[in-house]
This record gives sequence, structure tokens and C-alpha cells, in this order.
Amino acid sequence: MSIIPILQSIKIIEKQYMTGDLPVLVACSDKNMYICKYMRSSVGSFKLVSEFIGSQLANVWGIDSPPYAFVWIKQEHWSGINTSHSVSAPCWGYMELVGTVDVTSTTCFEINPTSSLLKQLMKIALFDFWIANEDRTYNNANMLYDMINQRLVSIDYGGILNTSTYDYSLSQLTSTDTILYADIFMHLKKCMRIESIKEEAEKLKVYYDVSIEQSRNSMEAILRQLPKEWNVCESIIEAKMKQLFELKWLEGVWENFLDCLTENLER
Repeated sequence: MSIIPILQSIKIIEKQYMTGDLPVLVACSDKNMYICKYMRSSVGSFKLVSEFIGSQLANVWGIDSPPYAFVWIKQEHWSGINTSHSVSAPCWGYMELVGTVDVTSTTCFEINPTSSLLKQLMKIALFDFWIANEDRTYNNANMLYDMINQRLVSIDYGGILNTSTYDYSLSQLTSTDTILYADIFMHLKKCMRIESIKEEAEKLKVYYDVSIEQSRNSMEAILRQLPKEWNVCESIIEAKMKQLFELKWLEGVWENFLDCLTENLER
């Protein structure tokens, strides 16, 4: 795994997003803007850990996501927004991408459906099933469409591992709690025959097996970069990660992915 960049804020924060995590838009020392999520108290931040792990594993799987970095926001730069912040810890930042639009139930119909986009979406869906991502659903695609390069960009991983439930065993997603139930899938599937889509899905088994092995080989390096300032017990995180590679889970994910795909193709 490559070393994650460490950046500094360079000016007062002027924008905060009114979504669940209240992320902020930060001008950083590499002269790019980053959408940053941060610790809200001294209590350990498992949500940030999920963002951290999910982003890197998506990268291992070859899924397009925004570049990411650790971002240290200077205390005086918080003064531009109402959020109070007193925790000295790095934020998790995603580079703001230009030429993209949020994928929603409205904007998805403006995207030209192609087999390339459909295959990309199926890879994202398979990754979500494996990582138990509960935050990419029919009404929350958590994706951008890159209009310049005509690709889907996966964002936000705070809901992986069944929404960060590190105390419980992993549980499978249902067919309605997945991007395969969303309007974007219904729109893109029009570009291919159902039988052809099923055939393409079966071909993903090799991709799945290779991605799992690469993820397994990357976990030690990923955990090594976990910030101490996030105040989480590494042994808890490591134990949770090991569940992702248990044979029963891996087999269940693949079967569930195919079943949910078929169910949503035929509705």
C-alpha cells in the first residue's frame, strides 16, 4: 500500500455540508480542496476508521474513488463555521473532484447507459456486499458521475461493516439495501439483455477472488497507518477485518450478490 498523504489546512473553512457527518470543505497544502470528516469528541472514532479502511480497500479492488489524505485542520481555521472542534486529530479527507454530478434518482436518467458503466456498477455492488456497506442504497447512491471520463466514482464508506458495528458479527445485505435496487441500476441495465448481464456477473468471480486475495495481503499495511489520535483499539479493528476473509462469509457474499442481482434484474 502507498503511504497516505498528510496535509495541512491553509485557510479558514467557509463551507460545511448539511449531511449526517457534517463534513467540511478544506483548502489544503497541496493546493486542492478536500471534503473532510473529523472526530467530534475524544471518544474513539470508528466511523473514521470505516472511511479509512473502505477507501483503501476500494482502491485495492480497482474501484474509482476520489484521492484521499489525512488532513490536519489548524484550530483557527474552524472559526468560519458553527461547529466547535477541540480534538487534536487528523481528519479523513476526499479530494473535491471537478466535472462530476451526484448520482440521484433524477440525474441518473441523464447518464448514457453503456455496458461499461453497468459492469462498473456491478463491481461496486459486489464490493459493497463483501464490505457490508449499508450506506449505499436505493435512495442514497453515494456515487458521482464523472462527466469528462464517463465513469462512476464511489464515495463515502462510513457505513461499511454493517454501519461500523465492530461488536457484532458481519451480516449480509438484503436485495433492497443495495445499489442494485436503485434507479441507477434500473437505468443502466437497459443497455444489455438480462441473460448477458447474468453472464457478465458470473465472470466477476475471478475478479472477486483476486480482489479478496489482494485485500488480504494489504490489511497489515492498511492497519499500520491507522492514526493513534483516533483512539481506537487496533486489536478490535483487526479482529473485525478477519471476519471479511472467513470462508463462510466469502461464499455467502458471492451467493447473495448473484441472488440479489437476479432478483433486481427481474423486477
